[in-house]
Amino acid sequence: MKPGNILVIDDERSQREIMALILRSEKYEVDLASTAKEAIGKFQTGEYDVVLTDLKLPDTEGIGIVQKIFQLNPLASLIIMTAHGSIDSAVEAMKLGALDYITKPLEREELLIAVKRAFEKISLVKENNRLRQQLQEKFHINNIIGNHPRMQEVFEVVKKISNSTATVLINGESGTGKELLARAIHFNSARKNKPFQAINCAAIPDTLIESELFGYEKGAFTGAIGRRIGLFEAADGGTLFLDEVGDLSLHLQGKLLRTLQERQIRRIGGSEETAIDVRVIAATNKRLDQEIKKDQFREDLYYRLNVISIQMPPLRERSTDIPELVHHFIQIYSQKTNKQIQGISREAMRKLLEYSWPGNVRQLESSIERAVLLCEQDVIGIADLPPEICRLPSPMTGLGLELPADGISLEELERELIFKAMEQSDWIIMKAAKLLGLTYKTLQYRLEKHGIKKPGVLAANEADKTSEKV
Repeated sequence: MKPGNILVIDDERSQREIMALILRSEKYEVDLASTAKEAIGKFQTGEYDVVLTDLKLPDTEGIGIVQKIFQLNPLASLIIMTAHGSIDSAVEAMKLGALDYITKPLEREELLIAVKRAFEKISLVKENNRLRQQLQEKFHINNIIGNHPRMQEVFEVVKKISNSTATVLINGESGTGKELLARAIHFNSARKNKPFQAINCAAIPDTLIESELFGYEKGAFTGAIGRRIGLFEAADGGTLFLDEVGDLSLHLQGKLLRTLQERQIRRIGGSEETAIDVRVIAATNKRLDQEIKKDQFREDLYYRLNVISIQMPPLRERSTDIPELVHHFIQIYSQKTNKQIQGISREAMRKLLEYSWPGNVRQLESSIERAVLLCEQDVIGIADLPPEICRLPSPMTGLGLELPADGISLEELERELIFKAMEQSDWIIMKAAKLLGLTYKTLQYRLEKHGIKKPGVLAANEADKTSEKV
C-alpha cells in the first residue's frame, strides 16, 4: 500500500518528534501540531489520510478536538492516543467515530499496526465507494436497454416512483429482467447507498425460507447454534427484492403481510420485535389475481404489494430492442473470452428477430454467449446460433396456413395451436412445450390464460358441478 499523509497532534514535543521519526522511517508523510488551533489550521489547508491525536491539549479538553475534526471531515480516520487513566474518554471518542486508540507510552509496533489498520480501512472505503459507483452506473435507468415504447413506459414509471417508499409489484414472464428493474429502482432512489438484498422465493424450500427472511435465535431449532439475522434486518434502510413471491406458502404470506403492516420482524425462536426500515419490491411470473381465485395467494397481501404495479413486456413483444441487446451481449462476451467479434451477419440477425424467445432476454443472452464461444470468424453467423433458432422455419411454412382476406385472430390461432400440440402430446405439458418452443411454465400460463383443458377432464368437472347443483 502506498504510504499517505498523517497529522500528529500532541503537546509534548519529544512525543511528537519520536512519532514523526517512526512514521517517516516507514515512508509516511508526517505533519505535526501542538495545539487544537494549530491542528485545525493545518487540517483546513492540507489533506490528511490519518490523524493521531492526544485528547489532552492546552486549548481543548476531552473529545473537543475529535468533534472539530469530524466537523471538517466526517470520513477522517482518527486514532486516539491516551494514557491508561483516560481510556474512558478514548472509548467515548470511538463512539463518535474514531477508528482506534493506543495507550501511552507508545510502542513502535503498536503505533505502526494502528496506522496500517487505518490505511487499510481507507483503502476498503475507497474500493467500496468505487464499486458502489459502478453499481449505480450499471443499474442507472438510462443504461437499461429498451427503446421500445412499452419499455419507455416502464422507465417513466420507475423515474416517478424510485424515491418513494411504496411497495412495488413487478409482473412478467421469466427472463424479462424483473430483478434488473428492481435494482434500477433501488440504485435510482435515496436508498442507493444502503443494502439491496434479493431472494428467489421459488428456489428455497419452505422450511428454510422463513429463517432466511426473518432470521433466528440461538436454539430456535436443531442446528441453530447462534443468532442469525435475516434478510429483512440485513436490508435495513435499503431494499428487499422478493422474486417469485407467488410461490410463498400461505403461512409465509401471512407473516410477510404482518411485517409489511407493522414494519417489525420477530426472529424465529425470539420474543422481541425488531423495527425495520425496508422497501419491498416483489416480482412474479404468475397471475396473482388468478392465484387469489384458487385460494393460493392472499388477497390482502396482494393489495399490500401491488401499490405500484409494473408490467415487464416479453421480448417477443418488443423485438425492435433485439438488435441493440444482441450487440450489447456480443461486446460483453467478446471481452470475457478475449475474442474480437465485430458483429453478427444479416441472416443470423433475421433468425433472431423471427424467433419467439420463450425464455426472453435471459435466453437471448445465453444464445449470444454460446455464439461468441463457437464463432471462429469475426462475425457471428447462423451456424453459431443454437439449433432451435438457426433451423427455425418461416412462421407460415409447413402449417398449411393462408391469411384470409378479412384477417385472422392471433389469440384464436394461438389457442388452436396449443390445443393441437397438447392433443399430439397426449396432454403432457412438457412434450407440448417442446413442440411449441416454449418453457414448461410459459405453456402452463398460456393453458390457464386460454382455459384449455383435456376434454375428458372438462366433462368430468362439468358433471361434478351439475351434481352439486342437484
